[in-house]
Amino acid sequence: MSHVANIMISVDPDDRRAVEELSQWLQTYAPRRGSGPDGAGWVGSLSATTGGNTHWGGGTYPECDVYAGALNHADLTGLVTRVESAAWEHPEVVQLFVMDQHQAYFRVWMFFGPEPADRARRPRGRGPVGRVPLLT
Repeated sequence: MSHVANIMISVDPDDRRAVEELSQWLQTYAPRRGSGPDGAGWVGSLSATTGGNTHWGGGTYPECDVYAGALNHADLTGLVTRVESAAWEHPEVVQLFVMDQHQAYFRVWMFFGPEPADRARRPRGRGPVGRVPLLT
């Protein structure tokens, strides 16, 4: 049985190499959900969704660099930690969007402060708005 998480990451164009390294980590060393310290390996990869060969709505090309992937059995807390510790040229621009299995919205992580900040708001009827736990 799979456990899929959809992710997108928006970065400065100067950070393409860091995204490629993140994708390589997802393919080789990423921790797997519930597997403990020895359970690492392929959980997916990232692909560019922007650039000259992509088509978004509108009459021009996007002016951002966004990569996306559907990860399977990924330890999402490990993913956030890895993104936070990557050698970004422009960490103030990095935004990580995570939609875990059975969630209806993306949680948005930004990395420009002393710790990663989850900027997602809880849907109505699900408790107060504010800081939410890292990931469950």
